[in-house]
Amino acid sequence: LKQRANGATPRRTPRAAARAMANVPVADLSKEQQDELLCTYAALILHDDGAEVTPEAMNNLIKAAGCSVEGYWPMLMSKMIKNVGMDALIKMGSGGGGGGGG
Repeated sequence: LKQRANGATPRRTPRAAARAMANVPVADLSKEQQDELLCTYAALILHDDGAEVTPEAMNNLIKAAGCSVEGYWPMLMSKMIKNVGMDALIKMGSGGGGGGGG
């Protein structure tokens, strides 16, 4: 992070951290991070298609993409989605977005 004129180092906001993460090549992510990313994409695809987000459905999508994840990830992710709700999770991760232009 770049130091400010007054010598203070700015804090990294969640939004800035998300932008930084998007700049990291997938090959540079740990296996755990790659597994989480694969499950996130699978869950988003299922949700967008109106399908139920289950461990089985997530595994099917991940395998169809030629990938694999540790067995606990789809179960953990689908349980979190069931408890919190996909729409709520999407809102949490979106960072709030800016206002519309007039």
